[in-house]
Amino acid sequence: MQKIRLLLIFSLFFICSCTQTQSKMIDKTTVKELDLNRYLGTWYEIARFPHSFEKNLVGVTATYSLRDDGKIEVANQGYKNTLNGERSRAVGKAKIPNKQEPGKLKVSFFWIFYADYFVLELDKNYQYVMIGSSSDKYFWILCRTPQMDSTTYEMLLENARKRGYDLSKLYKVPQPEK
Repeated sequence: MQKIRLLLIFSLFFICSCTQTQSKMIDKTTVKELDLNRYLGTWYEIARFPHSFEKNLVGVTATYSLRDDGKIEVANQGYKNTLNGERSRAVGKAKIPNKQEPGKLKVSFFWIFYADYFVLELDKNYQYVMIGSSSDKYFWILCRTPQMDSTTYEMLLENARKRGYDLSKLYKVPQPEK
């Protein structure tokens, strides 16, 4: 029995260390400058890694605005299953905890629990952005328009691969034609 316990503990330790190693292999370098006023507004979700809080959502947007307390309001919305489906909306808040690292934000949709929101790449005109976190399980590509040109999209995918992201699970989010 003691041997089985030790084997289970060792196996759990090994699995955790492998997961940690994979996560460490991701280049999480963020942008050095972020003009928050230019970043505010609506972004369309072009692609993401699947996760439970956006399950079956399409036509997803994220709208950022300044709050009176200096934090950022984050309003995410999308439609269940189809672009004509039931609308789902979640409102949270974000902050930049360290002004020396403006590309590393913290976002909360539940009380005082914050998650990492890393601005990995942002074009000079604030038209597209690549978002990650401290974990390799979260990844988004956002754009100011519902459709992103294929050249920009492929460039961002290549940059994500170079950073170490496994894009085999990437989901391209359906957006309305405009």
